[in-house]
Amino acid sequence: MRLKMCSIHVQDPAAAHSFYTETLGFETLMAMPEHNLFIVKDPGEAGTVGLLLEPSDNPIAAAYSKGLREAGLPAIVFGTPDVRAEYERLTAAGVRFQGEPAEDPFGITAVFDDGCGNYIQLHQD
Repeated sequence: MRLKMCSIHVQDPAAAHSFYTETLGFETLMAMPEHNLFIVKDPGEAGTVGLLLEPSDNPIAAAYSKGLREAGLPAIVFGTPDVRAEYERLTAAGVRFQGEPAEDPFGITAVFDDGCGNYIQLHQD
């Protein structure tokens, strides 16, 4: 058994697709704009997990997303070999971070706003 797909609720899947591909560097796994369906994946990786950019038009999903955001909690964690380099790259691209990268006993992290209703945590792996 393996993890095949996970999802993140977003306010606008098409806008999220643009941000996740053009700014973050993910690749399109599937795009069906007529169905408001967009799935992205890690760049260049074969057999990786798909990330469904799911519309948060469901009241349960909207409440969950709103609660996470109000608490300042990330909706998902993305791994990167160098959080500081990603912080610099994304900041230069206009991405807003909650603060500079921070180190704790579990590694180096930074949290940014995806502009689609979520905070995303970067973690150095």
